[in-house]
Amino acid sequence: GGEMGKAADATLLQSRMLNRGKGPAVHSLRVQSDRRQYHARMKQALEQQENLSVQQAEIVEIRTDENGRAAAVVTRLGAVHQAKAIIIASGTFLESRVFIGEAHYDSGPDGMGASKGLSDSLRKLGVSLRRFKTGTPARIHRRSIDFSRLEVQEGDPELEPFSFETDPDSLRNRMVCHIAHTNPDTHRVIRDNIHRSPLFGGDILGIGPRYCPSIEDKVVRFSDKDRHQIFIEPCGLDTQEMYLQGMSSSLPEEVQLQFLHTIRGLEQAEVMRTAYAIEYDCCNPLDLSPALEFLSVPGLYGAGQFNGTSGYEEAAAQGLVAGVNAARSVRGQPPIHLDRASSYIGVLIDDLVTKGVTDPYRMMTSRSEYRLLLRQDNADERLTPLGYEIGLIREERYQRFLEKQRLKTAEIQRLKATTLPPDPELNAYLERCGTAPLTTGGKLSELLRRPQVTYADLAPFDPERPSLPRMIQKQVEIDVKYEGYIQKQRQQVEQMRKLESRRIPAGFHYDHVTGLRLEAVEKLKQIQPENIGQASRISGVSPADVSVLLIAIGREQRP
Repeated sequence: GGEMGKAADATLLQSRMLNRGKGPAVHSLRVQSDRRQYHARMKQALEQQENLSVQQAEIVEIRTDENGRAAAVVTRLGAVHQAKAIIIASGTFLESRVFIGEAHYDSGPDGMGASKGLSDSLRKLGVSLRRFKTGTPARIHRRSIDFSRLEVQEGDPELEPFSFETDPDSLRNRMVCHIAHTNPDTHRVIRDNIHRSPLFGGDILGIGPRYCPSIEDKVVRFSDKDRHQIFIEPCGLDTQEMYLQGMSSSLPEEVQLQFLHTIRGLEQAEVMRTAYAIEYDCCNPLDLSPALEFLSVPGLYGAGQFNGTSGYEEAAAQGLVAGVNAARSVRGQPPIHLDRASSYIGVLIDDLVTKGVTDPYRMMTSRSEYRLLLRQDNADERLTPLGYEIGLIREERYQRFLEKQRLKTAEIQRLKATTLPPDPELNAYLERCGTAPLTTGGKLSELLRRPQVTYADLAPFDPERPSLPRMIQKQVEIDVKYEGYIQKQRQQVEQMRKLESRRIPAGFHYDHVTGLRLEAVEKLKQIQPENIGQASRISGVSPADVSVLLIAIGREQRP
């Protein structure tokens, strides 16, 4: 429902639902957007936002007051801006350095300037920094690609929007993508020049993303594979640049051209922008609270890749939470806390501030214990009430949401109450689907729970069926089909929330707790968990430590 989802819908070039062959818990909507249109739309949204003053300047220093609270920022030109809350969302620009073969130079992404000076200011405030690395692939000219030699990747015929406010019928695919593959010749060129890669030569000190490795990293780590996929994607409607997803590299420019020309369909590829690696400073997210506020510098928040994550979606999620909590802090309101059962944002932030990161963090469905509850189709159910409560959702939209929920609930109740008698046509359909025919009457909900049966397929046998929007039909089907599994996960959530409800007093003295292991004491003092649930997820805190901690807190809280 946020601006990011609306912009993705408005600027999509191609939309595909990933993992359709699996269950709804791992379905993942992916849109290839027009990069320039997306940028322009988001910039316009910012500039038109009431009560928001937009200024562009490089910040080189953060100042605190006599109590150690963040109080002001200083620009490169010496201007001082007073502030009650400050959010650092520096992406990959903080002391950033670009690597292309033997060439190394200070630069941010896309040839923009690096942020210089702010890292030193943060260190003076006691913020510990580390070096991470990411990379971007080359862009090549469309005219130089032989598309007849590539595999076509069409978008979905029926598109689903990112935003619940977007009409699905308004969406259409505007471009196709393609797939190419590396081959043994590609890998030979890379291996022959691996000594020229700054990644393997020791020039790059930053740690790269484990789940999005460079092509040279793939060739070395997966030496048994004779090919890797490359997704060839358009950058926009008004540009001829094509993006080579899966081909990030820091090898020299001439080597990049050489290995690209070994790939079927790219034999004549013209490189418009060379691939590069970029190294940058970021914080240790264990120094942050679940509100994304620094434990040692009140009023200072971190968001995005500065917090040790990788990817646009992860960055946007943190920006949202840090922004909301910074604003609530200024208003004297408590921070919002999204737990692991409420959203992938909750999983992401809990992982960051409780477990920390050793490489740029990517959000994947496998990181959640409750992924059947955290489906994208029910994101509005999980988060719209909170958005309304804290003032991010308009009344009109909230009433539409309530009506949608009413229609869904009424339809589920109808399915559970409606019985279909045995019928030759219905039984013939069931047998064609490979499931048993009815011998006695059966509830519509019971039929829908069969894996072979869909909500749409039951329509000819259900004369009382109401006309519902496609998204509601989908939610009805999932809720009915997976009701037992969903109920089981909700019970697990209740157990988790009981532990989350056991608050740990601020400033609790772990050193005084008899029976806590030394490692647990050190981790608990560093992370300062807010509740027993968070404490139980800290690496190095055992179930026995949690039991000792529960007893100690219980004693302290007795009158």
